[in-house]
Amino acid sequence: MSVTNGIAGISPFDSCIFIYSLEGNPAYVEMADEVFEWLERAPHTAVTSTMTMTELLVAPYREGNMALVGRYFALLSQYPHLEWIAPDLAIADNAARLRARHKLRTPDAIQVATAIQGGAGAMITNDPGMCRVEAMEFCLFDDYRQTGVRPQK
Repeated sequence: MSVTNGIAGISPFDSCIFIYSLEGNPAYVEMADEVFEWLERAPHTAVTSTMTMTELLVAPYREGNMALVGRYFALLSQYPHLEWIAPDLAIADNAARLRARHKLRTPDAIQVATAIQGGAGAMITNDPGMCRVEAMEFCLFDDYRQTGVRPQK
């Protein structure tokens, strides 16, 4: 059974999926790479907030690794079937509502609001706090690792 089984339509990707793949997190890299392989095959599409790029570039900037900053930006800004959505006032308003109602951290609220505005289905993440939002489904890597089945909300 694949972590991507049953995912249809537009899938939003949380920042952690990118981080697991790019940094080679031993517990999650295989699942993260599977998600990106899935994305590369048409007709699959995904959305993520430009907040994701912010989160991805922190470590390379902190380390002064400008070559890695350039590689991440070059790879991800042109990744096939991936749409980057910048927060606008509608996303900011929805993120504030989600943050107030579900006690999400601001970056998480922006990610979920971006996914909702992008018309997305099940969000691929590993953040159980996001699951408090009833407006969409979530696919958590840890749930999949424990059961081998993609959970349904």
